[in-house]
Amino acid sequence: MKYYLIAGERSGDLHGGNLIRAIKNKDANATFRFWGGDQMEEASGEKPVTHYRDTAFMGVVEVLANLRTIQGFLKKCKADVMEYQPDVLILIDYAGFNLKIAEFAKAKGLQVFYYISPKVWAWNTKRAWKLKKNVDRMFCIMPFEKEFYAKFDWEVDYVGNPVVDAVQAHQVNPDFRKQNGLSEEQDIIALLPGSRKMELKNMLPTFAEIAKKYHNHQFVVAAVENLDPALYTPISSLPNVKLVTGQTYDLYANAKAALVTSGTATLETALWKVPQVVCYRINPISYHIMKFAIKISSTIKYIALMNLILDKEAIKELIQDKMTVENISQELDQLLDENSSRRKEIMADYERNIEILGTEPASVRAADKMWTYLN
Repeated sequence: MKYYLIAGERSGDLHGGNLIRAIKNKDANATFRFWGGDQMEEASGEKPVTHYRDTAFMGVVEVLANLRTIQGFLKKCKADVMEYQPDVLILIDYAGFNLKIAEFAKAKGLQVFYYISPKVWAWNTKRAWKLKKNVDRMFCIMPFEKEFYAKFDWEVDYVGNPVVDAVQAHQVNPDFRKQNGLSEEQDIIALLPGSRKMELKNMLPTFAEIAKKYHNHQFVVAAVENLDPALYTPISSLPNVKLVTGQTYDLYANAKAALVTSGTATLETALWKVPQVVCYRINPISYHIMKFAIKISSTIKYIALMNLILDKEAIKELIQDKMTVENISQELDQLLDENSSRRKEIMADYERNIEILGTEPASVRAADKMWTYLN
């Protein structure tokens, strides 16, 4: 069969790559075309039509500023999908773009699957009706999403979380510290500022101030290979800071604590059982628009995925104006103390999170269900 996949972010590329591998194990004659990145390229043996680094725009203001570019990508994608004529179109998260592609593809009579639901439960929940109308099968990765979509009289599949797959599959490099010039004695504080240019711009100045304050600790930044190294300049010049690229899971395996930009990385950090502080800051106008949208359309209380799963603020969320050096330090001090009640509480919550998510490979379960539905 012919499969066309669309992912617009780093995490979507990772999960898309695992899904492609799982599909190939079910369908020996599978061929692929996709929008994504290096992980999907490695899994499929094909080049992406467009790399996600060119399509990742974050925040309302940034999207509006790049509207003409986004419209151009949509036009290009629609034309390419029709030229390829896939047996199924598989959309991976990336709601703003993929919802439009789903509507277009459905109108053209193509079969549409959605793997990793857009976060319509977070804001503008009415989009669930649009999804139901334009998507043939939804494969969810958060346990509470099945109940959410039931409110719209839509039965969806929960397949487990693909982050669990990725963590379980990783083989830790025992020489990580040595190869990166890191001390064997000093604790490591991991810094995950995100995978987009705007995230680095918003996060790194504050992270740099933290690194200066904790000058007796070594900090390691999980850098992203497809971003210009110059973007890390606000922090890379500090003597107690190292940058590593493509080694995030090895960093987790060696970290004592972490400062993490909200997103998939917060769940990855939890699965590696690294006590963390969730930090998030975007353009103030974008933030207030999003906050208003969430307030009027949802009862969502948290932004970190683990907090949503457990329905409690298990890990501290410091958002926008609360993301200060003082507030981060107050939480970080407790996380670095092996005997603190706060650290022990977080570790217990991590165990509960793993119990809820389960351990079966999500990509394999998704591929199995997709193959069944397609046949």
